[in-house]
Amino acid sequence: MAAAHQIRHTVRFNATPRAVYRALMDSWQHAAFTGAPAKIDPSVGGRFTAWGPHLSGINVELVRDRRIVQAWRAENWPAGHYSIVTFDFKRTASGTTLTFTQAGVPPRNLKGIDEGWKTHYWQLLKKYFAKR
Repeated sequence: MAAAHQIRHTVRFNATPRAVYRALMDSWQHAAFTGAPAKIDPSVGGRFTAWGPHLSGINVELVRDRRIVQAWRAENWPAGHYSIVTFDFKRTASGTTLTFTQAGVPPRNLKGIDEGWKTHYWQLLKKYFAKR
């Protein structure tokens, strides 16, 4: 397997850690902010899909309102290849600071995945919370 790379983002939201956690882990809310189908079993070992069949994975560690760790893959990745995605939530005076990492992204997908988180998650989540 070729060397893989890591993505790291720090994002601020005007919402509580509980609200951000729920938006990411609740099928209905996830679909509402992305505008795409999502099916999420919000338990450790639970499977999820997002953006229809494009993204899938398994919840590895869940600490309600504080941390999400998932084995995550895109449908066009090599068979059996998963990355590890970690969302860490910290409450701030104005809402939440999310520290996000994704390790094990195939090198040829790194740029697209990095941009995808920004445009298909963080920007959409910010708009979602601005409407609430």
